[in-house]
Parts: sequence; structure tokens; C-alpha cells
Amino acid sequence: MNLFEEKLNMLQNGDIKTLEISKNDFLLFRKVLVKREDFKHFSGNALQGGQIIYTYLSKARS
Repeated sequence: MNLFEEKLNMLQNGDIKTLEISKNDFLLFRKVLVKREDFKHFSGNALQGGQIIYTYLSKARS
């Protein structure tokens, strides 16, 4: 399991409330994220400068 998968699992399980991804890591992170069955439960909020903060939603977004 890679670091991104581990962090996504922690976010899903509620071990962490948010996950911060840097602009430089985004493309590698996204490849891992979109392969997950619960992909639509993750919500990303982009900040100025390219940082993205992800949260896990109990209900999948449409």
C-alpha cells in the first residue's frame, strides 16, 4: 500500500479529518484516488497556491 492509499484510508476511517495535498503531488495522488470505489465520497477544496484540502463525505457527491 502506498502513502496516498494509507492517507485516504485514514481519512475514510475518521482517523484524520482532512488531507492536504500539494500542487506537486496532485497528479500522482489523483491516480490513486480515482481508482477507489468510494471516489465520490472524497471532496477536495483548492486553495490559492495549488494546495488542496480533502475531506470525506458520508454521502457520495453526485
